[in-house]
Amino acid sequence: MRRLVTTLTITMIAGLVIIIALFVIRFSGAGRPARLPLPASITLPEGARALAFTQAPGWFAVVTDKDEILIFNRATGKLKQRIQIAP
Repeated sequence: MRRLVTTLTITMIAGLVIIIALFVIRFSGAGRPARLPLPASITLPEGARALAFTQAPGWFAVVTDKDEILIFNRATGKLKQRIQIAP
């Protein structure tokens, strides 16, 4: 009986150490890609107001209040594509 209790105690302690190690690894940022820098400024078409923003290595996109997605070239900041969102 004493051996069983000792074995279970060691198993629980080892499991707890593994869980804590996984939390530390997961939330420390290890393995995360570097964050992309935000553009210094974005020039939207006249009268458009930004509602959402997303980005990737070669482009960034803005969703406007006029139901459009505007995709810009990251290097030049110029508008590459305009996608109208259907209702």
